[in-house]
Amino acid sequence: MKISVIDLRSDRNEVARQIGEACEQCGFFYITGHGVDETLQQRLEETSRRFFAQDLKTKLEIEMSRGGRAWRGYFPVGGELTSGQPDLKEGIYFGEELPNDHPLVQAGTPLHGPNLFPSTIPELRELVLEYMGAMTTLGHRLMAAISSSFGLDESYFQREFTSNPLILFRIFNYPPAPASGFGVGQHTDYGLLTMLKQDDSGGLQIKVQSNWVDADPIPNSFVCNVGDMLERLMRGRYRSAPHRVRNMTARSRLSFAFFFDPNFNAEMKPILPNAPVVENTDERWDHASVHDFSGTYGDYLLRKVSKVFPELRRRVL
Repeated sequence: MKISVIDLRSDRNEVARQIGEACEQCGFFYITGHGVDETLQQRLEETSRRFFAQDLKTKLEIEMSRGGRAWRGYFPVGGELTSGQPDLKEGIYFGEELPNDHPLVQAGTPLHGPNLFPSTIPELRELVLEYMGAMTTLGHRLMAAISSSFGLDESYFQREFTSNPLILFRIFNYPPAPASGFGVGQHTDYGLLTMLKQDDSGGLQIKVQSNWVDADPIPNSFVCNVGDMLERLMRGRYRSAPHRVRNMTARSRLSFAFFFDPNFNAEMKPILPNAPVVENTDERWDHASVHDFSGTYGDYLLRKVSKVFPELRRRVL
């Protein structure tokens, strides 16, 4: 199966139809014509490469333990787990930039607070904040199309779930991996929608009908995928598909994962509560059902994130 490439400059009804079809068939699609400045993307990639090229001691000046409950900062190779196994990647966690006097920060809400930026590369701060702003705008645009694709009015998700979306942004660097190793093992994303910019190295693979399909990079595009909570809200009609990364090149691979997720305190109640559930458990590595969960998005996210960084969880939660 080929992953659909959807030009957002097309007729909006046709865009919504194509997105809905892709979300049902495999849970992944590419977008072009998205309007995110290409020069900004290039500058962010170049600056990120400079950050990861630094020695470990320098990078650890913004290690995640210094971010506290905000869960921001750098982690080294092997510092993040997927299904209990260390990933062959390093990265930086960012989120919406919130001052210490923001009510959610003062309340000690996890995953909310100020970011950690490296003093050695000061321009990274401006680039990250500008990029997150552009991607947040794109996220609202795509969720409006997803609303329409499901027969809802375009404002539905913003009104019900994303008036104050939880924004999480990750920059990952995958060093060359041994033949048996994965940069990140198979997993699904947690929230509504992921928008991924990848460099030209390739390595992203998607599980479709029990087969692994390569998501090869397309210049100036984003790979988008459904998260667990969108699958839950849609009663399984839209699929949160497992995916993994293996860097088979002889050089480092960069990716920029932007997660557009529900409000932290939003109740994750299905949109059509009486509709039959379409299960996706046979495709998932853990055979778990997202439809068994009840609670807020924050509840779901903290359960997941605490398994990814168990040591950090013990320190700050």
